[in-house]
Amino acid sequence: MNFSRNNLDTASSPYLQQHKDNPVWWQEWTQETLDYAWESSKPIFVSVGYATCHWCHVMARESFQDARAAQYLNDHFVSIKIDREQRPDIDHYLMAYITATGVGGGWPLNAFLTPDLHPMYAMTYAPVEPQYGRVSFIEILMKVKDYYARSGQQVKSFDPPLTWAEDSYETEADLVNILRGSFDPEFGGFGRGTKFPPHTTLVFLLYSLASSGDEKVKLDLEKTLDNMYLRGLHDHLQGGFFRYCVDRKWTIPHFEKMLYDQAMLVWVYSLAFAVFRKDTYSRVVRKLLNCLDETFESQGLYYSGHDADTDHQEGATYLWGQQSLAQVLTQQEYAQFSRIYDISITGNFEGKNHLIRKDHSSLDEIEAILLKERRKRAQPFVDQKFVTFWNCLVGIGFVHAHRYLGYQEELTKASDLAGNLLARHYQNGRLAHSSCAGQLQKDEFLQDYAAMLLFLTYLHEETGLWGEEMAEFYLKTKAFRKEDVWMESFNDDFFPVRADFFDHPTPSSVSLAELACLRGDILKGQDYTAKAYRTPLNHDFFNVMSLLANGSFHVIGAPANLPWDRLPVNSLQKRSAQFSDCYRGACRKDYNW
Repeated sequence: MNFSRNNLDTASSPYLQQHKDNPVWWQEWTQETLDYAWESSKPIFVSVGYATCHWCHVMARESFQDARAAQYLNDHFVSIKIDREQRPDIDHYLMAYITATGVGGGWPLNAFLTPDLHPMYAMTYAPVEPQYGRVSFIEILMKVKDYYARSGQQVKSFDPPLTWAEDSYETEADLVNILRGSFDPEFGGFGRGTKFPPHTTLVFLLYSLASSGDEKVKLDLEKTLDNMYLRGLHDHLQGGFFRYCVDRKWTIPHFEKMLYDQAMLVWVYSLAFAVFRKDTYSRVVRKLLNCLDETFESQGLYYSGHDADTDHQEGATYLWGQQSLAQVLTQQEYAQFSRIYDISITGNFEGKNHLIRKDHSSLDEIEAILLKERRKRAQPFVDQKFVTFWNCLVGIGFVHAHRYLGYQEELTKASDLAGNLLARHYQNGRLAHSSCAGQLQKDEFLQDYAAMLLFLTYLHEETGLWGEEMAEFYLKTKAFRKEDVWMESFNDDFFPVRADFFDHPTPSSVSLAELACLRGDILKGQDYTAKAYRTPLNHDFFNVMSLLANGSFHVIGAPANLPWDRLPVNSLQKRSAQFSDCYRGACRKDYNW
């Protein structure tokens, strides 16, 4: 291979393709590239990002297009671009390193390694010239190059700290009290700054509420769910949700749309409808499902995400001037729309209006008119990569929409999705992490096996089918556990990495594996043991597993599935010749659901 050129033109990743015209001599992470760095004794510059990342685009336009910076990189470093969505093992390792050095993590995540892969320094966005209080990228390159020349031989390997040196909690009530202490009573959500949709925490609290009936938790949940839906996190016209909001009031989002957010929020709002019986929550789910079908689905699988930017302007597709709204709608429609939405001449984002609802009123026809108009605009870039893990979350969301909203077609879609994933991504006994444009990524990760197992347990619970596949993925998931530690990967071109444990924004690999294996044990009739709860906000999907392990779910045996709308949401059903309901350490045989 010719390493004196940018070689990303042959990459499968849409993110890497975005950088194929940079003057930097970018390479993919391959054993051949690593061997070249070792043989040439050059330090390695690794830049990790993803296709829908706003600040990745900014750094690409500024620093990676700069001729001087590119020349310095080409002369003194081997430069590697990584799509974090394709290589979660490397991303997780480097994120652990940057966090350990006291630098706030984020993307782009830029790290400098010795040729034997020992990290020396890491940072996020760096401007080509000093600004925003940040040192210039070129100055960083010069300092790292000099440091490597002086001390490169003394750089030690980095071993991420063990992750389970965490506090454990005995009772569900302990967790709920801590979560309520972090709750924002005015605007919902947790904390007082940037607001992410707290998917796993909401799932945990909804299951917990089903057993506790705690009115305070109920109010907290409802405030959060309502503000997420009514305000700026939600795309009111198309459906779906943005990545996060930059303010406490859920007003202005970071405009990217990620598949995993949509999947988790189908799960959340389906549960919420079952708990609260609010029609607005069923409407949120219906629009989420439409968003997935219309803007993510392709040939039976679902794309990874939509960019925050349109033509290098953040959120441009979604914003409205007051006059443009008045021109599209009739006078009567505009009057009605402005009663329900907060519209002004000055707007709320760079002189335009990002749509914020004032109440729950239905305006389906007017919103359809505006969506039709919006579709005429330039649209954000779509990352057309299919990630196995995230597609499994979509399937689990479909199952919950079927259970609690009665959508039979969603169960069919879930079953079809599982079949498509296994047909396209599971070949020769190996589950590929992703594919793009028909090209399969061969790397294997715990998150994909665990997510597939979890997905199959839900399908098996619904239909009694998929038992053979469930048993197969149970064993394959267990194979990632070594000496009581869950490992993320054993890929040949990187050293083994311990699995992620942090349940945000998606369930961690550890939590997925623990819940999937536990559900598999229960469905197969095997014994299982109680599990300690872990730190709330950080490990709430793990805590969902602990709820199940500790008896806070009704484990119901019956010859055929009982209607889900007659059962508590904290229920698991398995096939049994006789009826039984085991809950909090006691089993009863009388049927009264």
